[in-house]
Amino acid sequence: MIDEGRTPKTRALLEAKGIELFELISSRGRIPVSDPRVAIDGEYADALAALEQLGLVRKPDEAPDTWVTVNPTTVQAQVVTPMTQEGIRLLQESAEWANDFTALHGAWRRSAPDDQRGAVTNIHRPQIQPFIDSLVAECEFEALTAQPQATRDPSVLAETARKDAALLRRGVTMRTLYQHAARRNAATRDYVAAVSQAGGEVRTLDEFFNKILIFDRRIAIIPGPDGIDTAIAVREPAVVAYLVDVYERSWERARPFSAGDTSTMKEVAGEQRSMTLRMLIEGHSDPAASKRLGVSPRTYAGYVSDLKDEFGADTRFQLGYEIGRSDAENDGLGGTTPLPNS
Repeated sequence: MIDEGRTPKTRALLEAKGIELFELISSRGRIPVSDPRVAIDGEYADALAALEQLGLVRKPDEAPDTWVTVNPTTVQAQVVTPMTQEGIRLLQESAEWANDFTALHGAWRRSAPDDQRGAVTNIHRPQIQPFIDSLVAECEFEALTAQPQATRDPSVLAETARKDAALLRRGVTMRTLYQHAARRNAATRDYVAAVSQAGGEVRTLDEFFNKILIFDRRIAIIPGPDGIDTAIAVREPAVVAYLVDVYERSWERARPFSAGDTSTMKEVAGEQRSMTLRMLIEGHSDPAASKRLGVSPRTYAGYVSDLKDEFGADTRFQLGYEIGRSDAENDGLGGTTPLPNS
């Protein structure tokens, strides 16, 4: 139980006005109890109450109508030492709990139900995130992830960054794939900065891909048929190896997530342009095409508008004609249709 004078509220009062009042009393040697600044409703009334609760001020016997300060070192030992001891106790307790659950997990893995340890396991909300957290906790040497969402909740990303940094500090290598569009998201850039500083690697691709998590090349998590409400855990070694191979091929084609690399950014812009051309030529709808590029329909419409300006077209029909003509003149698109004036 926290002592009444050692609550976060008391510490907040100490930091807000208490230290200032302590310095004032110390500089003058003492202040009268009648000083209006420490009287009820005075500027330092709450701060004085906090200092008195903590034992940092007192009324001396020879001058009971004044306040004087007390050596903070003495008070610190009374306040901080018990907290430190409680912290150590809680750390030891948490370590014991972790050991107990490790033993339980070992027993579970030896006799888990078939539907939870077979080659394929269906996992439904709300068990998905706890299941993934358990895999992260067990991960020993490598984590591979692909996150197609260009925008993710900043609070979720911040928590993910904390967990991933802890994973990297344990010596686990980690690689993450995003789509190019993620480079324009501030929260994603913050996540990448934090993970990169901890030793992780992040790259981006122009193409759309599904979310995947692979741990220690032993188990892979992929989306289920019901969208975000179901995940599939794959343990079949041959299938996991295949998924790792697909991931590695995508990784080789991806661009490093570097905010300051001008050449990379130009290559990324070129790949996004080529992808937009491909979506137009293949006749995808705007919602489908924007999803493939990992951007909003509005942003995709902006890409198309830029292409209209580039090719001197007023309508999409004209744009398609100009793209086709440019393609014919340059012997095939191949993702490298040149600029009209190049």
